[in-house]
Amino acid sequence: MIDMNKFNKVLKRVIKPARYIGMEINSIVKDFNNVDVKFAFAFPDIYEVGMSHLGLHILYNLLNEKEYIACERVFAPWVDMEEEMKKEEIPLFTLENREPIGNFDFVGFTLQYEMSYTNIVNMLHLGNIPILSKDREEEDPFIIAGGPCAYNPEPIADIIDFFVIGEGEEVILEILEKYREFKKTSGTKLDFLKEVSQIQGVYVPRFYEIHYNKDNTIKEMVPILEDVPKTIEKRIVKDLDKVYFPEKLIIPYIETVHDRIPLEIFRGCTRGCRFCQAGIIYRPVREKSPEKLLDLAKKLVEETGYENISLTSLSSCDYSQLELLISQLIDRYEEDKIGVSLPSLRLDSFSIDILKKIEKVRKTGLTFAPEAGSQRLRDVINKGIDEKDLTTAVSYAFKEGWSTVKLYFMIGLPTETDEDVLGIKELGYKVKDMFFILPKEERRGNLKITLSTSCFVPKPFTPFQWVGQDSIDEFYRKINLLRNSIRDRKIVYNYHDPKLSYLEAVVARGDRKVGKAIIKAWEKGCKFDGWSEKFNYDLWIEAFEETGINGDFYALRERDMEEVLPWDFINIGVSKKYLIKEYEKAKIGKLTRDCRLGCTGCGINQSYLGGVC
Repeated sequence: MIDMNKFNKVLKRVIKPARYIGMEINSIVKDFNNVDVKFAFAFPDIYEVGMSHLGLHILYNLLNEKEYIACERVFAPWVDMEEEMKKEEIPLFTLENREPIGNFDFVGFTLQYEMSYTNIVNMLHLGNIPILSKDREEEDPFIIAGGPCAYNPEPIADIIDFFVIGEGEEVILEILEKYREFKKTSGTKLDFLKEVSQIQGVYVPRFYEIHYNKDNTIKEMVPILEDVPKTIEKRIVKDLDKVYFPEKLIIPYIETVHDRIPLEIFRGCTRGCRFCQAGIIYRPVREKSPEKLLDLAKKLVEETGYENISLTSLSSCDYSQLELLISQLIDRYEEDKIGVSLPSLRLDSFSIDILKKIEKVRKTGLTFAPEAGSQRLRDVINKGIDEKDLTTAVSYAFKEGWSTVKLYFMIGLPTETDEDVLGIKELGYKVKDMFFILPKEERRGNLKITLSTSCFVPKPFTPFQWVGQDSIDEFYRKINLLRNSIRDRKIVYNYHDPKLSYLEAVVARGDRKVGKAIIKAWEKGCKFDGWSEKFNYDLWIEAFEETGINGDFYALRERDMEEVLPWDFINIGVSKKYLIKEYEKAKIGKLTRDCRLGCTGCGINQSYLGGVC
């Protein structure tokens, strides 16, 4: 345990001490003398962000239900706390037992966002753990990682001892059970890595060599041990009704990003939006039954006291029994003023009946994601909605008393023209007109329309994984074109920083060489890169120059279909042939139907997954 006198002194000097004290309701503190395995769940961002992540709550409770495992939480300390910890020589510690992370058997990072990688390096440094896996000794913990960004593990392959590819509930217990048995032997860390490499979904980077062509593209990836798999198969949970889900959640003392009950209703998505990585990597769709969800909701309401139940998934409106589920939740909790919310509404599945039920308890702003400003471009990305969907949804919402609408778009999508960009403004104006077309007595509230654009980042395992990203200058040109065309006080325009999106694209499609630049950027002071007040683009560019990395090679370059991609050794169940076919259809704006309406041949139901689809 850390020195408590120093800890108490430090707490008085930081802005939000509740980030670091633990002791929340439903947190679990175990005696380390009574457990065989100590696991630190590391979230590479601040407490308020990490505590809003459902995966943390699932794995934390799952592991702690096993008597032989102690799972504790650790977050990235904000800069004020880091400074004080350095002054007092306090190593990075977990919240439950305030134990330095270097004393754990495993430190497990969740990879939710590429621009959090400098925080991972920083957290290891603050925990006195060597940053590169090759420099770690026998007494150091295993550094492992999973989550959506692990589907291209290569940029941090020299930092992480092993990755878990896919869903973690089953595989994490297999790993820790194997470690528990391994501890009874006199084996080395290398011996354990050899053992764990045989578990489906586990990737141990040190057992593979990368050979490059003269043009810096990858020639091949070669296993250096005979018995390690050439292809890593992702893990999926086949039955969501049987998979573990916590019946209690830790209740933070301070407000977090999402202060509500997250109720996961299904995994996967059948829509096939061509920019969306999650829609591909989480296939096939698996639903939880309404009975199971109602049972979980009851327990979570009793254990948390939250006043909102958020139905989470990639596209919640596509849950096959959504109306039934919402009706029953509202009937049960309306009197207690416990509301139900959907994170975002898909326009074509916008159900007036569902919305009427939700608004019985609490009316919030409406959020829609048309993604593109023109029908042509929505067809290119296979969004599968048209303008009529938007006008139907919005006109109903205004009649029912809504007056705050947020519309999310992307700029820089493949084949985009200036006409498509200006179409974003046209949609915003159209929505405004629909509000003022209503008779005065029917309008309620003060109209506010927010148009937000993010910069398109091509991601692995999508039909757009081969395309080049727009340059930073081109993004700014499009942003200015749109911003200068909006001249209405009812419409607010927000946009993401193109420089940050450029770096995200470099890391998202990076290979092992990019890892050196990530470490160099951290050495120069980069951390909390996703926070605008901390982001320093110039330091990243210096890091690229000093490590010989050409950012444009990774972000702006269009790939050849035959090129070996850094993540090609991972089998997600969806075939590369299907992704190529979707890319070709995108070029001519040809739609692919929702696969609930009939199989589109992605390969998931013929793959090693055994026809779960």
